[in-house]
Amino acid sequence: MSTRPPTPAALAALRAALGPGGWLDASGDVEPYLRDFRGLYRGACALVARPKSVAEVAAVVGICARERIAIVPHGGNTSYCGGATPGASGEEIVLSLGRLQRVRAVDGAGYSMTVDAGVTLAAAAAAAAAAGRLFPLSLGSEGSCQIGGNLSTNAGGTAVLRYGMMRELVLGLEVVLPDGRVLDQLRSLRKDNTGYDVKQLFLGAEGTLGVITGACLKLFPRPADYVTALVAVGGMAEAVGLLGRVRDRFGDAVEGFEYVPAAALALAREHLPGSVQPFSATPPALVLVELAAPEPWPELGARFTEFLSEASDRGGLTDAVVAKSGAEREAFWALREGIPEAQTRAGASIKHDVSLPVGRLAEFVARATTLLAGLQPGARVVGYGHVGDGNLHFNLSPPPGTARGSEVERAFLARAPEVQRAVHDLVAELGGSFSAEHGIGRLKTGELERYEDAVALDVMRAVKRALDPLGIMNPGKVLAVPGA
Repeated sequence: MSTRPPTPAALAALRAALGPGGWLDASGDVEPYLRDFRGLYRGACALVARPKSVAEVAAVVGICARERIAIVPHGGNTSYCGGATPGASGEEIVLSLGRLQRVRAVDGAGYSMTVDAGVTLAAAAAAAAAAGRLFPLSLGSEGSCQIGGNLSTNAGGTAVLRYGMMRELVLGLEVVLPDGRVLDQLRSLRKDNTGYDVKQLFLGAEGTLGVITGACLKLFPRPADYVTALVAVGGMAEAVGLLGRVRDRFGDAVEGFEYVPAAALALAREHLPGSVQPFSATPPALVLVELAAPEPWPELGARFTEFLSEASDRGGLTDAVVAKSGAEREAFWALREGIPEAQTRAGASIKHDVSLPVGRLAEFVARATTLLAGLQPGARVVGYGHVGDGNLHFNLSPPPGTARGSEVERAFLARAPEVQRAVHDLVAELGGSFSAEHGIGRLKTGELERYEDAVALDVMRAVKRALDPLGIMNPGKVLAVPGA
């Protein structure tokens, strides 16, 4: 079935269900909800619903189901793939979760907390910290991204190596289904073998199967001691070798392992004034390594320094500097986390969010670099990211000196589809994924159709039809479902 434009009567019913302050429809008020974070898409909508409770979310969805009005769930608007942006028709409503901001409970003894979907990642982390616990998801957008969006996109970040993706940090969910019913799975149980694990359907579904309104999340002991180092290496092969050795020696104490190539360091030096430059000469690549311990462990730093000395003797790393203070640790992380901003300041880029088996990362970087040199001569490969979990943000910037809006830049961007196809084909050949942590949204629906297993696609479509037979939930995102 197809969706229908909202009638005046339907819009009046939605306004009544939401009450004063619960909706927006003036052009200036709705504008922030119509454009995605990267500026790739701009849409239109008939109404922005801003419910303040789960009951109001359910009422809104129930009305939309009755009237067959399409709904676009909206969180902190930090999606890289346009997953929270309405289409251009103006026939959809946007459902903002921003007013659902309660931290419902923090259970220190049970290492869990229950929060509303509109709680920002930073606020969730602060609530955990106030109870002496850690919520480990770490993203550059933590001040604005919301827990509901983190769940809906199965967010990753810098601590996946130790704690896993968002999917692995969830104990229970509360979801408003496409017919307006509330699925209450907000259990904090660590063991619960009662049939299908229903909550997993909604993690990474990007709002296409329902609206997440609350979550019970896993907490962990707060680290009391960190050892953080920037290590100069010869390239990706040496970084992967170092990763294996550091995990062999320190096990689960390894919390971060981030790769920054020389091209990214050059961008940081040029566009991020004050960024740390730890070595007199720029190495081929840096690795940011971080170890964490739950209690003060004075020997950890000494053991790691000894390890670095041994690793240097074996080859693969040429220099290293260990943070001597919390301020230095923050400066090291600021360098890594500032790379996306530096690339944005430098101008246009062609982006890829890929993951590969760790053992094939070096092969991928070598082959992809050669491939892109042929497709875009003179362009700069900026392949940085979370090497510890196999995720690279393998981006391409125009040749140095390319002016914004110039003919050279336009020609560079015009070849983006060809470049992306070549990169994604190579990723598929090597057993990887074209979407490591940014999701599908509007941007990558065609890539999902091209690269996903046909049987897996049939299963996804069947689940979509079963839960959302009217096709009202975030249409045009993730999947196109004929007949829905």
